[in-house]
Amino acid sequence: MSRRLISRSVDLQRLAEDGYHLEVWRGTFLLVRGVPYRTPSGQVRSGTLVSQLELANDVTVKPEQHVAYFVADETPSEADGTPIKHMIAASPQQLADGLVITHTYSSKPPTGYADYQHKMSHYAALFVGPARVADPSATAQVYPLISDAEDETVFLYADTAASRAGIDVINDRLKPYRIGIVGLGGTGSYILDLVAKTPVREIHLFDGDRFIQHNAFRAPGGHAGEDIAAVPQKVAHWGRVYGRLRRGIVEHDGYIDESNAEALRALDFVFLTVDNGAARRLVVTRLEEYQVPFVDVGMGVYEADGALGGLVRTTTSTPEQRQHVHDKNRIPFGGGGADDYSLNVQIADLNALNATLAVIRWKKLVGYYADQEREHHSLYQIGGNNIINEDLG
Repeated sequence: MSRRLISRSVDLQRLAEDGYHLEVWRGTFLLVRGVPYRTPSGQVRSGTLVSQLELANDVTVKPEQHVAYFVADETPSEADGTPIKHMIAASPQQLADGLVITHTYSSKPPTGYADYQHKMSHYAALFVGPARVADPSATAQVYPLISDAEDETVFLYADTAASRAGIDVINDRLKPYRIGIVGLGGTGSYILDLVAKTPVREIHLFDGDRFIQHNAFRAPGGHAGEDIAAVPQKVAHWGRVYGRLRRGIVEHDGYIDESNAEALRALDFVFLTVDNGAARRLVVTRLEEYQVPFVDVGMGVYEADGALGGLVRTTTSTPEQRQHVHDKNRIPFGGGGADDYSLNVQIADLNALNATLAVIRWKKLVGYYADQEREHHSLYQIGGNNIINEDLG
């Protein structure tokens, strides 16, 4: 069991003290192992009771979900051999990596469940009661030896959003990745915000600039005045902000040049968000050499008739499809001088959109999202609210 999580929740402590064999699966599901049940033929066997776990700062809150699950080799039955009446489904379902349930139950008291002690002991009784008719010694209160092992996770508190949505298995596809973000300006910081909330193994931050006042107005979250007054390096600032959420953030304080570009070789995917043409060319050249897939982002914003218009660009390059970048000049390698985008700090919405499109593209590449067109270049037109997909894979 996760002793730290259980020790912080009074209802889980009571369940453990009552002798139930608890386990917190991946921080998002509560398991009670060793629950006896009666088979249709009258034998007594052991199964596992499962519930979604709802937390606030790693402390349980009143369960909103009244459904529970069971893992068993046969269908749990009443004393007369008929299926337990609260069963609503008897088909395997994978809730998370390594967690496959076989039966689903719905039993809701008139006022709901007060806490997880109430919920799990209530459901356990549904199975133990018929089992005791066949074997009076049957009990789910087995008082197991408590180990000190903790679930492995990059997060400092459990990601209960994934379990509530039922997408733990899909989320797991992201776990092995070492992600690089080159450039932590407006778009890069929003990419970090989105990627930090995925279970990727590591996030490498590359930037040599400082976090100053105008950065706060095109970046996610609210930043304290004293933090801005300290003029921290961007990698240190963002490492501290997202270090409150997760582990695995690696800071590379400095711009990428010939002396340190080798650090890109160990990455599985890179988001490139710089507006300096020479730096962009160097990074693209190295990523192609190292066979690392990447997404490069950018935008061109102009003023017309007192309003801003323009394009938001997302360009993908993978070892299987790279030539479009060069043949069609998809990524600009020139200048990087002043324009409306670099001067106007009040367009965080475009930064966030550019970041979102880039992260969605990465998730498509790894099979997280469906990808019918496999576009490797897309443009969002602000005025027409259109997205044009090109360079289809």
